[in-house]
Amino acid sequence: MAATIYYDNDADLSLLKDKTIAILGYGSQGHAQAQNLKDSGLNVVIGQRKGSPNYDLAVGHGFEPMPIAEATAAGDLVNILLPDEVQGDIYQAEIKNNLSSGNILMCSHGFNIHFGQVEAPSGVDELLVAPKGPGHLVRSEFVGGGGVPCLIAMGDGAAEKTKQLGLAYAKGIGGTRGGVIQTTIAEETETDLFGEQVVLCGGVSQLVKSAFETLTEAGYQPEMAFFECMHELKLIVDLFYQGGLNYMRYSVSNTAEYGDYTRGPRIITDETKKEMKKILHEIQTGEFARQWILENKAGAPGFKAMRRRDRQHPVEEVGRQLRSLMGWIDSKEV
Repeated sequence: MAATIYYDNDADLSLLKDKTIAILGYGSQGHAQAQNLKDSGLNVVIGQRKGSPNYDLAVGHGFEPMPIAEATAAGDLVNILLPDEVQGDIYQAEIKNNLSSGNILMCSHGFNIHFGQVEAPSGVDELLVAPKGPGHLVRSEFVGGGGVPCLIAMGDGAAEKTKQLGLAYAKGIGGTRGGVIQTTIAEETETDLFGEQVVLCGGVSQLVKSAFETLTEAGYQPEMAFFECMHELKLIVDLFYQGGLNYMRYSVSNTAEYGDYTRGPRIITDETKKEMKKILHEIQTGEFARQWILENKAGAPGFKAMRRRDRQHPVEEVGRQLRSLMGWIDSKEV
């Protein structure tokens, strides 16, 4: 069944003219959405901890940030744009009791609502408006006259008015210029986690590391392994981005295309797909969410250890050296 997609003419920005929108968290999505809403003529308040870099950033952008509890109480629409792992505790401590009947509790990723860490009180509808791009792109596209496509979804029992306010919000951040796709909070959450784990972050990272190790263990120079297994990945992804798999295959050599068809399925096998299904099941049942929530309750020792270990992987060391030779790259180091 084809998705329902909404555009500018389907959204009425005037529905928000007498509303106050509270943006909680001035990070990647928060700074972009807040500025876009403000530029659209809407009333925006910011909830951000004083003394943090993002507090200073909000001040630099012309806002007067306030404590999260105060911003929540001031808002008619309250969008929680804090990191997933802190939302549950902050919601209980500073947000929940400052919501009023008739408010709309929003998010741009459904993790905490879907897995029960955030539950709106009676009389408060839940709404998701999720740009399908990072905050800097949400901002730059808006400034340039375009817009990043968004998803929209409502919580159980939400009123039709909430959907219309959600479309107006999407218009305020530029989403209706690109198209707003109807979904559910469950579908957004589960597909987002699956994509991150299996392809975009987990799958690609492990593929790059394993390929790099295979070449270097066979005696090839690390620099050659880096170029072939990581650096050139951007060229291929850009072709995907522009025209899908077909355009990539059209753009590479016949030799590369033949290798794609004949060797790719030997890497991503039926066993790989079985593991993908297991990962999807863990997401759907809440097993992954429980693991991540408990990890953070314990102070995230395992997560921090894995982060330290991977930052020292040889592919990272070689990459750092080679990027310094390529002045056209806006090199970033953590």
